[in-house]
Amino acid sequence: MEELQIFRKRFIPNECILLKDDVIIHRDDEHIITRWQTLNPKITFARGVSCYFLKEGYKISKIYRHDDSLLYWYCDIAQFEFDNSVGSFTMTDLLADVIVYPDGRYKVVDLDELSKAHEDGMISDEQLHASLNQLNNLLTYIYKDKFDQLQAIIENLGL
Repeated sequence: MEELQIFRKRFIPNECILLKDDVIIHRDDEHIITRWQTLNPKITFARGVSCYFLKEGYKISKIYRHDDSLLYWYCDIAQFEFDNSVGSFTMTDLLADVIVYPDGRYKVVDLDELSKAHEDGMISDEQLHASLNQLNNLLTYIYKDKFDQLQAIIENLGL
């Protein structure tokens, strides 16, 4: 498997950073799975494992506390782009997120940022529509009590 550099692009704050310390542990046509430590020290969590669902347009991350217990699952709505000429993969964060707690509760967050980014012209109509449609698809898994199918991609690797 060729070396792949992973970038995370955000609108708020406006940045595109190389996730140089992320380790790719699995890659196929539908998923990229990475293991990572926080970029900056955090009080509430230390590390995570992420699965990029390339066709669905979201990244599901299993977030661990410093004692290695599960804090929650964090789901980013995103767009993905490969540039094979330079061996890069960019995840553009489309702002809407879902947090799923170990007890099954969930919370949709950052819709205010999505609205503000669109209002300020940072994201296009197409990106707004993609974000909302992908968010709806993810929430449908949760509403139908099928989020475990998404978690299984990571869980089945023992991560």
